[in-house]
Amino acid sequence: MPILSKDEAKSILEKAIKYSKADQCEAALNGGVQGNIRYARNTVSTSGVTDDVNLVITSSFGKRSGTVTLNELTDTAIEKAVRRAEEIARLAPENPEFMEALPPQNYDNPKAFFESTAKITPDYRAEVAKSSILPCKSKDATAAGFMEDNAGFQALMNSKGLFAYHQSTSVDFTITVRANDGTGSGYALRDFNDASKLDAGKVSEIALKKAIDSRNPKAIEPGKYTVILEPAASNELLRNMLFNMAARNADEGRSFLSKKGGGTKVGEKMFDERVTIYSDPLNEEIPVSAFGGDGLPRKKTMWVENGVVKNMFYSRFWAKQKGVEPMPFPGAAIMMGGNATTEEMIKNTKKGILVTRTWYIRTVDPQTLLYTGLTRDGTFYIENGKILYPVKNFRFNESPVIMLNNIEALGKPERIEGSLIPPMMLRDFTFTSLSDAI
Repeated sequence: MPILSKDEAKSILEKAIKYSKADQCEAALNGGVQGNIRYARNTVSTSGVTDDVNLVITSSFGKRSGTVTLNELTDTAIEKAVRRAEEIARLAPENPEFMEALPPQNYDNPKAFFESTAKITPDYRAEVAKSSILPCKSKDATAAGFMEDNAGFQALMNSKGLFAYHQSTSVDFTITVRANDGTGSGYALRDFNDASKLDAGKVSEIALKKAIDSRNPKAIEPGKYTVILEPAASNELLRNMLFNMAARNADEGRSFLSKKGGGTKVGEKMFDERVTIYSDPLNEEIPVSAFGGDGLPRKKTMWVENGVVKNMFYSRFWAKQKGVEPMPFPGAAIMMGGNATTEEMIKNTKKGILVTRTWYIRTVDPQTLLYTGLTRDGTFYIENGKILYPVKNFRFNESPVIMLNNIEALGKPERIEGSLIPPMMLRDFTFTSLSDAI
């Protein structure tokens, strides 16, 4: 099925709302085309395209709700689904946190749809794989990669007159390269809304070089080191911090933003003054939907400014309990950076570690945001401003709150997994043990 236009989506949603006999009805329509190619051991293993659309109908009587999902959009199927949602709602227990549907809202219109991505073909995907596999074969290395492209839409409507619509595209490419002697590994990734910005060959070259350079790593003692974290090394840690800035968790004493004895740390300086983190659906590099899942508008929001916590996100229910305006969950994170290049950070490091990537990150203590995880795919020892040799991977125990108080330098933010994150030079990063993983 082709991507439904705004008018086409609206027409289908209007049918669902028209059939409703409930106190209120909400309908969400999502669909699109997703393509992918996967390769490993220098050979393509899978490739394909999926094309789907889903209609989700929620009917409510008082505080009782029922939901039905379908992917058949005939009038008969839609009416049947509405009746079924109403049957379920009458049987459901009351939801003590039930919220009435939103009235009509005003939304921004981010440009997140690009024809270059929507028109990706199987030939294009094959060329992406080729641009990784052939260089790796020539350098005695093995590539494993995955590219996924999406072109789709999402639309919302309810019986109070709200209607929202958004189109978007995305292309995500990741590549891991292993040296054939089994001792070196490299990794790189890129993601864009506009596929014309993706150069899979250049991305693959980065991973290939890391794989070759990281062969025969040496073991060094764990401890506290100055680190240079590439964006893939810090992204998940920073996103975990931002996505833990829920007001309810803080108010109930379950968050790093909770104060002992009650209250929250909003308005307090918690980080280095160079730390500013915000979200903006209209950002040209990472445009996202201008509405959340319940239709609440997303606007540019400052979460941390010059080290000071400015906001937390509020569900509509919790905002009502606290008598404040609701604030939706951020669609993407943007951390402002600085002017230092990674090369300059290396030159300014007397003794430290360059980390390409972290993975398998797990929570140790949610109230301090202490995480544990492992380095991976290219970890290097720096001394007197030069990379001397690759080192074995480490397990680390670290909190982004501590990290963002130990900043030595920041680079230009780079897009990674839908966020904008700068490379960072940090002091006293805690490595707790060695890992034998490559």
